[in-house]
Formats: sequence, structure tokens, C-alpha cells
Amino acid sequence: MSSGMSGLLRDRVVVLAGYGPGLGPALAQLGVEEGARLVIASRTAAKLETAAEALRAAGAEAVLPVATDIDDPAACQALVDRTLAEFGQVDVLFNNAFRMPPMDPLTVVDHERIHAAIATNVLAPLRLATVFADALQLTRGNIVMVNSAVLWQSQPEFGPYKLTKGAMLHMAQSLATELGPRGIRVNSIAPSYIYEDLNKMYFDWLAKERGVTHQDVYDEKASATDLRRLATADEVANGALLLASPLASAITGVCLDVSCGEFHR
Repeated sequence: MSSGMSGLLRDRVVVLAGYGPGLGPALAQLGVEEGARLVIASRTAAKLETAAEALRAAGAEAVLPVATDIDDPAACQALVDRTLAEFGQVDVLFNNAFRMPPMDPLTVVDHERIHAAIATNVLAPLRLATVFADALQLTRGNIVMVNSAVLWQSQPEFGPYKLTKGAMLHMAQSLATELGPRGIRVNSIAPSYIYEDLNKMYFDWLAKERGVTHQDVYDEKASATDLRRLATADEVANGALLLASPLASAITGVCLDVSCGEFHR
């Protein structure tokens, strides 16, 4: 994680839509370390309040938790309104919310089961980009979409997952073109397996199913990368910070792989 000495987000207001397990806490903590005033949004108010208290205890100067169902247009508009009422501006929108699609090949999956994933993984980030656009224009702000290296996978069971994330990527690229004349940058990051609690539990499950060790599963996944290891949540958050920060002032419409070299794009 960043040392917090650079202050890349100092005096900036960062909205994190999709504070949850995995990458969400790392993005929030990094924003705090880099000097941001932070808005965290997810469905469950109690969990957000607990997270906000922990961030304040870790040194956050300003954290606003806003319970938000991003599948609800009125709730998305309320998130904008609460942010502007509290801080008066918006500089960065992290779209990190995610709903896991069914893990079935496209030729056999129940189409109805994909709808909810498309709503959360594609339409909700589009809705948020739309309702935040006027505020982001005033600050020449930017949007970072959290995508996935599943974009580059071809296993049949990843078909619905890849479908939603592929749509998200093309949406982000089109938004970069559409919002660019308003001074708004739109970029994406694409992590592969992030070595954090959820995937650690998944590796434990795979190890038990196969009769091998957790380390065996880790080594198998890491063997596909140039660095022979998996990125941590902190490292993926650093990639998002790069795109959100002034260091990327001339970068828009890109998708940055944060995969320890599993893919070269």
C-alpha cells in the first residue's frame, strides 16, 4: 500500500461505490492515507457505520457512510446529493460494486439468472457515472471501473462472468469518449485473483476438494503469472489510485491489468 506521504488525493472527494469484502476496504484505506475525503456506499448501513468508525480510528479526517442500493435510481441520486451536501464536490468515483454471475457455460445457463448480475455489474455503474457526471465535470474528475482479468479467460464456466465484465469494459470505453469533452476521465482496472480473505477461503475449499494444500493451490494460480505470485488487495488498490490520481491526467479509456503479469494487454 502507499506510504501515505504522497498525498495524491489530498483535498479531493472520493466516492467508493461498493464497499464490501476484498478490494473495498483496501481502496478506502488507501484513499484515507492519500488525504481524500471519503464517501463509502453499500447496501448495509450497520456495516458501513462500523467501517467508517474503523477508518476514522485509522486517521481519516472525513468519512461519510451512505447506505445505497445502486440498483435503485433514486438511491444513486441520493448518494450524489448527500455527497455534495457534505463536501460540496466530487473528484473521483470508484465503481467497485459486484454481483457474482452464475458459473455455468453460456449455452446452458438460465438467462434469467444473468439479469441481476448485468443490473449490478453493468447498468448500476452506468447509472452512477451518469448521475455523478455534472459534479465530476466541475472538478475535471474521473471514474475508475473495477473490472476483472476474467475478460481474458476462456473457460466455459466463466462465460456469464466474462459477459458482464466485457459489457462493463466497453461501456467504460464509450463513457471515456462521451465524457472526455467535459473533462472527465474514465478508466478501468482488471485484477486477476486477489490474494485476500475471500480468495483465501476459496483456495482452502479447492485444496480440500483436491486433497492438496492451500499452498499447492496458490502455487498453481501464481504459476500463470510472470512474478509467480498473486497481487494483494493493497497492490490492486494502488493500481486504481494511479488511474484516479493526477499522475494519470492524460490517461483515459484504458484498462490496466493488475495481475502480476498473468496477462499482457
